Amino acid sequence: MTDKDVPELRPRVLVLSFSPIIRDPRVLRQIKLLSEFADVISCGYGESPTGVVEHVQIPDDFKPWRKDFKSTAVLLAARFYEKLYFDSERILFVRGAIPVRSVDVVIANDVIAVPLALALRPAMGVHADLHEYAPRQGEDRLQWKLLVGPFMHWAARKYVTRVNSTTTVAKGIAEEYARVYGIPEPQVVPNASSYEDRYSPTEVQTPLRLIHTGAAGRGRKIEIMIDAVARANELRPGTATLDLVMVPGEQKYIDELTARSAAVPDGAVRMKPPVQFDQIVPMLQNYDVGIFICPPSTFNLLHALPNKLFEFVQARLAIVIGPSPEMERVVRQYDVGVVADDFDAESVARVLLDLTPESVAEMKQASHRAARPLSAEEVTGPWEDAVRKLTGILP
Repeated sequence: MTDKDVPELRPRVLVLSFSPIIRDPRVLRQIKLLSEFADVISCGYGESPTGVVEHVQIPDDFKPWRKDFKSTAVLLAARFYEKLYFDSERILFVRGAIPVRSVDVVIANDVIAVPLALALRPAMGVHADLHEYAPRQGEDRLQWKLLVGPFMHWAARKYVTRVNSTTTVAKGIAEEYARVYGIPEPQVVPNASSYEDRYSPTEVQTPLRLIHTGAAGRGRKIEIMIDAVARANELRPGTATLDLVMVPGEQKYIDELTARSAAVPDGAVRMKPPVQFDQIVPMLQNYDVGIFICPPSTFNLLHALPNKLFEFVQARLAIVIGPSPEMERVVRQYDVGVVADDFDAESVARVLLDLTPESVAEMKQASHRAARPLSAEEVTGPWEDAVRKLTGILP
C-alpha cells in the first residue's frame, strides 16, 4: 500500500455556540475556515449551517437556563452556578447528543460555552473564542450586574483558565482577560468581513451620503449621530444626509429614534428597514461615509471593534468615528477615515463640516487598498493555528 492509498485522516472539530449559527457570522467563518482541513460538527440553535458533516440542533425551548425565571434568579442569587449550568436542559441535551471524547477539538464560542466544552473532554483540547468581555457584557443593567455578571466571572475563572488557547475580538479585551484571569493574552480575531473584489469606490455625492447600521441599543446613544447631522446641516445647509439601518431591538427606543429622525429638516435623516446579512455590503455601496459614534458607556463599548467597521471598508466607504481606541487604531493605521475629538454631537458635526469631496474620495480609495488586509480571510489565522497546533496537522 502506498501513501496515496492511505485515507486522509481529518480531525473531528466541534464548533459549539449557544446562538442561531446560520445567523452568526463569526461562527460561520470558523466553520468555513476549519472545514478546509477538518470534519466540522456544529452545535447550536437553529438549522444546520453549510460546510458541516453533522449538526446538533439545540431545541429553542432550551434557551432559558430554567423554564421559569424565578428559579434561575434564585440559583443565581445563591451562586449555585454548577447546578444552574450543568443541570440545565440545554447542557443535558448536548451532553446526551455528543458522547464524551467523540471529537478531537472543541471550539467554544463565548465564555458560557467553555464549561460544557471541557465536560465533553475532547481528545486533543479546547480552544475558546471568547468574543467580547463576558463578565461585563451587561454592566449597564443593575440586575445583570448583580446576578449574571458573577455567573460569567465564575465560568471565566473556573473554566476558561483551563482551556488550551483563546481568541477574542479586540486587543483591549484580550488584555483584560489576561490581567483579570491570568491566562496567556488571547490572540485577536476581529469581526472582519469577507473580502469583496467586485467593488470599487463610487463617486462622492453632495450632500454626503452617510450610513449607520447595527443594533438599536439605547446604550449606544444613536441619537448623537442624528443630532450631529442635524447640527452640521444647520450650520451649512446641504452638508450631509444620514440613513439608519437598525436591527430590531428595543422597540420603544426605535420609536424614539424614528421621531427624532423625522424632526430633522428636509428629510436629511431617515430610518430604513434592515437587510439580510449578505446584502449589507452591497447596500453600503450606495453611500459615501460609514459612521459609528460609540460612547464608552460600558467596558465592551469602550473597546468596540464591530463588524460594521470592516463592512464599511469592504464597501469602500470613508469612515467617521469617535475616539474609540480599537476603531481609532484601525482607522488611523489605514487612513480610511477621521476621528472626532469627542463623542458629542457638536464634535461630530465639526468633523462632518470639515469633510470635502476630495478628502472623502481619498479615504474611499484608502478603504479600497485596505479591503484585502482587513478581510476575514487575512485575520482569522489564529483560529486555524490553534486547531492545527492541537491536532498536530501541519499547514
